[in-house]
Amino acid sequence: MASAASLSPCGVSHIEGTKSNNSYSPCCSDRFSVHGDACLPILNSTDYYTLPSLDELYNMEHCHPGYCSQVPDFEIGRGGYGCIRFTGLTDLRGVNLDETVKFNRNSVTVYKDEANKPPLGHGLNKPAEVTLMVHPQSQTPPGLECPDLESKLKACNEEQGTRFISFDPLTGEWRFTVDHFSRFGLDDLDEEEDEDMEDSRTRPISIVDDSISNSGYGPELSHSLPANLRLDPVKMQETRMLMLSDLNEEEEFMSSLIHLPSNRKYNLNTGTGRKKTLDSPSHSVKGKGLAFGSPVHGSPRQSKENIFSPSTSKSPTQLLLEYNVGNSDLSPHSGILLTGQNKGPPVRLSKAVGFKLEEEHLHDTPVSSNMLTNCVVDAALFMGQSFRVGWGPNGLLVHSGSPVRDPGCSLSSVIHLERVALDRSARDKNEKINKELVDLCFSSPMEFHKSLTHESEEIDSGSHKLTLFKVVADQSMLHFICRNYVEILEKQHGVTDFPNSSRTLLVHTISVWELIRVLFFEGDANAQLDLTDDDMVLDTGIRGGTHEPDEEALPFAHRAGFSYWLQESVVIRVDEDINCLTDNSYLEQILVLLTGRQLDQAVELAVSHGDVRLGILISQAGGSMINRSDMSQQLELWRINGLDFSLIEQNRLKIYELLSGNVHTALQGQSVDWKRYLGLILWYQLAPDTTIPAVINTYQQLLNEGKVPYPVPVYIDEGPLDDAPEPVTDDRFDMLYYLMLLHANNEEEGLNNLVKAMLSALSSSYDPLDHHMIWHQRSVLQAIGAVDSADLHLLDMSFVYQLLGLGMCHWAIYVVMHMPYVASAPYLHEKVIREVLLQHVELWSRDEVQKMFLDDLGVPSEWMSEALAIYYEYNGDNQKALENYIGCANWGRAHIIFMKSVAHSLFLNAKHSEIWRITSSMEAFKDEISDWDLGAGIYIDFYDLRSSMKEEVIMNDMDLLEKRKDACKSFFERLNDSLVVWGARIPVAARVTYSKMVEELNSLLVSTPGGNSTPDIHMSCFNTMLEAPLPEDQRSTHLQEAISIFTYVLSDDSVP
Repeated sequence: MASAASLSPCGVSHIEGTKSNNSYSPCCSDRFSVHGDACLPILNSTDYYTLPSLDELYNMEHCHPGYCSQVPDFEIGRGGYGCIRFTGLTDLRGVNLDETVKFNRNSVTVYKDEANKPPLGHGLNKPAEVTLMVHPQSQTPPGLECPDLESKLKACNEEQGTRFISFDPLTGEWRFTVDHFSRFGLDDLDEEEDEDMEDSRTRPISIVDDSISNSGYGPELSHSLPANLRLDPVKMQETRMLMLSDLNEEEEFMSSLIHLPSNRKYNLNTGTGRKKTLDSPSHSVKGKGLAFGSPVHGSPRQSKENIFSPSTSKSPTQLLLEYNVGNSDLSPHSGILLTGQNKGPPVRLSKAVGFKLEEEHLHDTPVSSNMLTNCVVDAALFMGQSFRVGWGPNGLLVHSGSPVRDPGCSLSSVIHLERVALDRSARDKNEKINKELVDLCFSSPMEFHKSLTHESEEIDSGSHKLTLFKVVADQSMLHFICRNYVEILEKQHGVTDFPNSSRTLLVHTISVWELIRVLFFEGDANAQLDLTDDDMVLDTGIRGGTHEPDEEALPFAHRAGFSYWLQESVVIRVDEDINCLTDNSYLEQILVLLTGRQLDQAVELAVSHGDVRLGILISQAGGSMINRSDMSQQLELWRINGLDFSLIEQNRLKIYELLSGNVHTALQGQSVDWKRYLGLILWYQLAPDTTIPAVINTYQQLLNEGKVPYPVPVYIDEGPLDDAPEPVTDDRFDMLYYLMLLHANNEEEGLNNLVKAMLSALSSSYDPLDHHMIWHQRSVLQAIGAVDSADLHLLDMSFVYQLLGLGMCHWAIYVVMHMPYVASAPYLHEKVIREVLLQHVELWSRDEVQKMFLDDLGVPSEWMSEALAIYYEYNGDNQKALENYIGCANWGRAHIIFMKSVAHSLFLNAKHSEIWRITSSMEAFKDEISDWDLGAGIYIDFYDLRSSMKEEVIMNDMDLLEKRKDACKSFFERLNDSLVVWGARIPVAARVTYSKMVEELNSLLVSTPGGNSTPDIHMSCFNTMLEAPLPEDQRSTHLQEAISIFTYVLSDDSVP
């Protein structure tokens, strides 16, 4: 990983990509000198925190001078002691928080020196809400003396003139409000302890072995680099919990044996000597969108098992790690002990939840941003390594740079959460998701696509078969397909509160489908034309016929259809230009009408103004080349003869030039969009029998020469759209023009780049992430053979993630299964489908419609079971996780969960048939399971052995007792071996299960008739029972029985 230099808040350059150490810059020794601004408060103590943090105050003061004179709802606190929240606006300029605010045990003092206390309402001498953590030293668990303690607290509030709010007996959190400040708290609670000892009891561990602190995984210490940079230790611990929450199995096994202080939880890895802090010692992060799930001492969400425990008076130098390891994993005293001032009862570590991003804090489109301030420190300093951009599910982006929508000043101590808006096309004018639009934009087109004829191809994907699909259609079906897509789009157009910018793009998309039908359709001529323009029908020579045109007439039918499409697509622009005319000259209006080939309206307008001859000329426009040649020759004769053209209206001359086929001269000074210019070349310049490819190639040649308008995308061509971002100004054509080029050059090589550019989102929308209709267009063009989509996986995956952003997992997988197979990536489909199933298991597993859809698609049930197994295991539902691991044939993981979490629970609840069913299903694959004989195989053998020992005893079997003793001895040895192998990975309940097995077999062994057996055999039976894994009380009982029998045998032998 490449190293990169970053600048810390104190201006010291640090190198990212290297491990951090405990050294620090002298300039960080004073928080005031860090920021170098007299307007900022001063805070040097690492035990204290502020909300907003000093980094945020510096940032806000820098961006908004004077901010520190009126900080809203300022809060200061000390981990494990409490906090103060000052209501309203607070003036913090130059306040020395180290000297002003002092948190002690069960009390807080603000302005200890009355001489320096400002008047009421100034500085920190103002109304506030105080929260103190009450730490009684009684041995009584919290909650048993709550009424007395709460009454005492209320009396204290009344005596001191404060107002009691609440007291939580579980957390010790005492809340009250004050009007001014002096010293508030309890004076007579456990007065026998001095202040130094009180501080040491609640202070977090601050001195540990350097080998541990330098590892980069321990808690931030008072002498570490981030601490001396005055970075908030509380938030550092919370962030470490967030980023390092994944514990390996070994750490989870050892966590059950850890003895911890009651206000802190650690996880120690005995193999590496590293320590991870899972819970913060005090205040939890209050940044927006963050919700930590682990209980913290002093937090309202503290665990009920976290009780106040007695303390011992040790100096801080005694707060070291002590290891107390037993002789083996079976020893009940084996484990790791943390000794310190606060020793609490053993607690079981809970897995950190991490953070949850609240939906309402994100502002979508096209890149949504939400700055979470006061939550984490500089990532490189904190983690001791390089921090780069991170992507999460559904377009979530985590980075420490400037927000996309606010590129102003930003500190590296602020991490931003932004989400790329993948669902803009389904949002209304109010930027809210519209369910009707979701259905019309995504569900309805996908349902229609699914209804089309498909061909399937089965491919091998590891041990499974996967079916890939492809739409099958010919060019004669284009009219039906395009018409259905257009109908869906027309329904979208009628949705209430449909955005205007989206409405413009919607009309353009309809035009794209119509052009696909016009360019690539082959079939009935009337269906191809779909015209009402008699002139266009006359051009084709097939007027009034319903029969198929011959091969010679088909190009003319295509040309007529293309001409009609161009005419219809520019109607709106022609009307807009006429409405914008300031001059009432009918000739200018006629010229605008001719740019859209609205010949009927132009003729009527000319005749209505008495210009009948002009009307006759216009009626012949675009017809025979002889008429065009005559017009051109007449204009040339006028020039040769020196006619004074100033005597003729300029617009009339332009009309004459246009009718003669001289488009460029006629449009000098005119602003015409590219589609109308293309139409003018088609209608007035080229011959009526010119094919569509020739027309398009002519325009492309003129475009290369810079003589015609550039075919820009619709969102640029239509001008700035409402609610649309600034358009991209690269050399990109409109999708309509790409389709024309594809049709004109479909047999030439090198079309790959053209197809990729055509099917990019920016060719038809300003939203680069909107592919909801482009995918369908590609699918149809691929079905008729117009494009080859073998290397268009970017489009497929973009549409997949757009569907996933809307929770449509089933349709996302449907799209994946339509991706063409690529020999160079044979497992691409499997990888993507399994990733989608796993990341979005909560969505599809709870929706029966999606589950049935996936089953119908032929998604292997093993992949679905695997995703469910991981999901249930993560959420602690081990029974369902086991069933799904068995369903996906992950026998090794199923066996581990069975042994660690399921087997003992079923056994102790007498669900033996369920155990038999599970173990029997795994037995056939025991060769693939590690330690089968010392795991689930023990349960099968136990039931077999118990069944055989319960069988009816045969009287003449002289060696029955010895046989059973040998069988039990072999089984008990396996139990002992199993305990050694599994060790701390199995809970205490599993050991109890083994004891129950031994107890039941011992009872059967004792009840076995052994009248003909020798005393040695009887004594060996007791020896076998004593070697089994038994509790000490049962072992003592068997030992007493053995002694009794041994005594009886000796006495019997002594009798002559």
